[in-house]
Amino acid sequence: MNRQQIIDATRRAAARTPGLIRRTPLWRLPASAFGINAAQVWLKLEHMQVGGSFKARGMLNRLLANDIPASGVIVASGGNAGIATAAAAKALGVKCEVFVPTVSSAMKQAKLRELGAKVVVTGAVYAEALEACLARQQETGALLTHAYDQAEVVAGAGTLAQEIEADGGLPDNVLVSVGGGGLIAGIAAWFEQRSRVVALEPVLAPTLFDARRAGEPVDVAVSGVAADALGAKRIGAIAWDITQQYVKDSLVLPDDAIRAAQLWLWKEMKLAVEPSAALGLAALQTGAYIPRRDETVCLVICGANLDPSTLS
Repeated sequence: MNRQQIIDATRRAAARTPGLIRRTPLWRLPASAFGINAAQVWLKLEHMQVGGSFKARGMLNRLLANDIPASGVIVASGGNAGIATAAAAKALGVKCEVFVPTVSSAMKQAKLRELGAKVVVTGAVYAEALEACLARQQETGALLTHAYDQAEVVAGAGTLAQEIEADGGLPDNVLVSVGGGGLIAGIAAWFEQRSRVVALEPVLAPTLFDARRAGEPVDVAVSGVAADALGAKRIGAIAWDITQQYVKDSLVLPDDAIRAAQLWLWKEMKLAVEPSAALGLAALQTGAYIPRRDETVCLVICGANLDPSTLS
């Protein structure tokens, strides 16, 4: 994975489906607005993306870069990757089948059906839904879109980082939520070591953190706030390779801190986002990550597919 593949993803989307992927805002605020002792905090508002998450970038790039058979496309997802794949499939006029685990929210399942996808609910967690999806793909020959571990998907995610640099320059640090690792892989591949990229995970779903302790990708148990979105049980192979090169820091955060940051973003900033989008703020609020006084910190607000009633 390299910067040229990310540039190609941007050009491909602009040439073949102009306007389908949004250039999301970069909100640059004084760090004092967050009670943080630093220069600035930037929010990349990717929750405003088509389909409500960064996933739209990678899923569309995967579809555009491949021939799609009559059986359409197929994906397993905690929700966001499925929504993104369904939205891209609808835009391109192709069939879409999405396998989701039982922990996937009713709101996400309803959105999938609204987009015209066939929804199959199976398995307690994402990994079990993925197993069923792979078996079905062997039967139908549909184009498989993986939630995080395909080169086109990672390159598409990297276009987010390309936009950050184009709109604001190089931040000192970028704090990125990790599930299967597609987002951090794309971001780290773009910034390389020109900005410091920090990996953040819930303590109840530490795919990258535990892989680093083991020296290789390993399966982890997934529970808590991660189960609905950051639900992968193992870091992706592409993310493992890229983070080994470009990501020095891997931190874990407790669910109560993530939830508190999510509620703070709603109450103070009126940003209705998923728990997965709040890990960066949680790292700052808990002191898990302490910036320098002169530092610019970028938080990737990665998704907004949530039940609004959970913000009460």
